[in-house]
Amino acid sequence: MLIYIIRHGETDLNVKGVVQGWYDEPLNESGRFLAAETGKRMKEIRFDGCFSSPLKRAAETAEIILRESGNDLPITFDDRLKEMSFGEREGTHLSPEETAVFKSDPRRLPRFSGGETAEEVIQRTGMFLSDLASKGGDGRYLVSTHGCALRCMLNRLYDDPGDFWQGHVPYNCAVSIVEAVGGKVRLIAKDKIYYDERYIVDRYADLR
Repeated sequence: MLIYIIRHGETDLNVKGVVQGWYDEPLNESGRFLAAETGKRMKEIRFDGCFSSPLKRAAETAEIILRESGNDLPITFDDRLKEMSFGEREGTHLSPEETAVFKSDPRRLPRFSGGETAEEVIQRTGMFLSDLASKGGDGRYLVSTHGCALRCMLNRLYDDPGDFWQGHVPYNCAVSIVEAVGGKVRLIAKDKIYYDERYIVDRYADLR
């Protein structure tokens, strides 16, 4: 089994540097373009299923990729694929001190009122990945999620799990590929870009 895990395309709140979490922001024009370009370059892949966070930006990314890649499939929505919740802080900017902690390692960020911790996201996204891998077989699956949630899901598969961001937040529409055999999973591609790399925008360059 091969699992293609993608971060959603760009949103206006990405551009503004606002905390999104479960705030339900749609893609912007650039985000739709990146998703379409990614889909066009995935035409050789025949997906057997598609899973997505129910949040608009992830769902729209999945819809565009399926359409442009010629995969006529329904999308199964799973709450475990949602972004980390920042509770009452969603739709706002973090303080400089909070931003520094988040950019260093979200696992050190305290729980905001109504939100959740990175460790909780590691648990729920990891459970999703384990459940999908346990299906077995040789299928190919598309999974549409979010930047922090993606890093949480794959944390245990990275060579250095202590480096949470792996150098940078996944670029919009970057794809990581997981191989699952006999219920065991391994990462075979990290942050693969299918579109022209001149369109990459690294809004978190100072994470390096």
